[in-house]
Amino acid sequence: MPTAGIDRPRPNQGNVLCLSTRTNPVMTKRADPTTIGREEVVPMAETIIDYQDTAVEVHRVVVGPVENNVYIVRCRETGDSLLIDAANEHDLLLELCRDLHVGQVVETHGHWDHIQAVEAVRNAGIDVAVTQADAAMLPSYDQILEDESTVSVGRLRVATIATPGHTPGSMCFAVEGTPLLFSGDTLFPGGPGNTAPEDADFGTIITSIEGRLFAAFAPNTLVLPGHGVSTTIGAESPHLDEWVERGW
Repeated sequence: MPTAGIDRPRPNQGNVLCLSTRTNPVMTKRADPTTIGREEVVPMAETIIDYQDTAVEVHRVVVGPVENNVYIVRCRETGDSLLIDAANEHDLLLELCRDLHVGQVVETHGHWDHIQAVEAVRNAGIDVAVTQADAAMLPSYDQILEDESTVSVGRLRVATIATPGHTPGSMCFAVEGTPLLFSGDTLFPGGPGNTAPEDADFGTIITSIEGRLFAAFAPNTLVLPGHGVSTTIGAESPHLDEWVERGW
């Protein structure tokens, strides 16, 4: 089995903002875009709700042999959703895509553990987008993600942020008007993602984290990584010099 995408356990696990709750494993409610002021009750697989407000809710499932986080960002006004990282367990992901009206998949990067369900979702008619630098790692894809662009999800706008280092084409996603930042394998509680593989670079990932994340987002920004638990910008940014000194 390839190991390029696996990350070491991270310290600072105490610096975690826990907003997660579990949905009912049998039924949930979703907006019906063909009606006004009504909700349709539908069966759905169990997910974890990591965040919700009046505009957006974030569902998460943990899949695969290295416990990847797969996020579904749902617009509460229209019911439309975006899936972040079609990692594994394609039957489960396809069920969630149907139930939560997923119209597009975006990939944080191209490592093997984040892309095992890509072909299945594409075969189901859902477009998959990835950066040009990581596109060759995928078995197939539909669109190229550009830095500093936006992906529309119903009424939501999701900003793209190029953060190379873990891979040349690693990308983070921020939901505009919310404290949500999906960091893939770029930033974890306690440090950056793994930079041991040949296509990774520690100096580059530190530059990405410092300039594109710490300098750009407020301390209360909720960081949702590709594995493990969430954290905040405020919990992690004071430790940047420590990470540089230790070299990982």
